[in-house]
Amino acid sequence: MAKYVFPAAFSKDGNMYSVEFPDIPGCYTCGESLTEAIEMASDALALMLYQYEKEGKEIPLPSPINEFVTDTNVFLSYVTCDTIGYQKKFNNSAVKKTLTIPEWLNEEAVSAGVNFSQILQDALKEKLHTAI
Repeated sequence: MAKYVFPAAFSKDGNMYSVEFPDIPGCYTCGESLTEAIEMASDALALMLYQYEKEGKEIPLPSPINEFVTDTNVFLSYVTCDTIGYQKKFNNSAVKKTLTIPEWLNEEAVSAGVNFSQILQDALKEKLHTAI
């Protein structure tokens, strides 16, 4: 999982902005304002690329933005996304894990009121050098 940058084609139709990613088939969205369209584009790109990662599907290389020929009502811009951030935000359900520790350690931790789940989460985040 990583951060990505892909070119996107924006077009205005009435009060809506449509967004399409030429390098990512089926990845498109829209917004009622340019700001919303850019935000939606980042979300759509993160969702699509996260799905590619989960399925082990090869993520295409982004094309240089100057290689595209567009209509006069279309403009191109780069859009960024972070699939790690996306996963943390939307894939945060609890998973039960069974582990084994020495009995003496368990007794001391219980006596001290240690939250085992929180300690394990904190240790894993530190070990994996990840935040949040």
